[in-house]
Amino acid sequence: MRYDIHPGVAMIRKWADELPAKTGRTLDQWAEVVRAADLPDRKARVALLKGEYGLGTMTAEQAVEYAADRHTWDGDPDVYLEQAARYVDGMFAGPKAGLRPVFDAVVRRARALGRDVKVCPCKTIVPFYRARVFAELKPATRTRLELSLALGEVPFGGPLVPNPRAKGNDRLRHQVHLAAPADVTAEVVGWLRAAYAADA
Repeated sequence: MRYDIHPGVAMIRKWADELPAKTGRTLDQWAEVVRAADLPDRKARVALLKGEYGLGTMTAEQAVEYAADRHTWDGDPDVYLEQAARYVDGMFAGPKAGLRPVFDAVVRRARALGRDVKVCPCKTIVPFYRARVFAELKPATRTRLELSLALGEVPFGGPLVPNPRAKGNDRLRHQVHLAAPADVTAEVVGWLRAAYAADA
């Protein structure tokens, strides 16, 4: 299945491109500093970059991650796409394998909404983007896939329930629980379409 590059990848890539002007070193050069220090753990490496070189927390953490394994670094679009497939395979491995057809059914329906739909897997969730995230899938249990939706003031009722994970200004306040492909009904697709349309 084809996935799309997460918007965060471009942000990290931009950050890396701006590093030399801001810090005097490229990301590869900072990775060499980390490796040369030969410190025992991640915490010590981050502390070195912050304490001795004055880097901010995010910059130090990203440099340490990149130094550890540039082939799993989230700032590379090709690496991200490889990881995305592994993320999904991992989410639906073992006891949750039975939910994979449900996931596939939702993705097909979401893709059909428009060519601008982006499916961008993370480690434990799969967000759907247009301008922003308008829906999100999460295999919550062995038998339940949660489809969270940004539906604004749409009233709850029937299978449309409050998202228990939504906090504060979280836009994904509505949720539907899916256990089988047949649960991706016309009503569910209608809510998915409404969330997509509201994110134009």
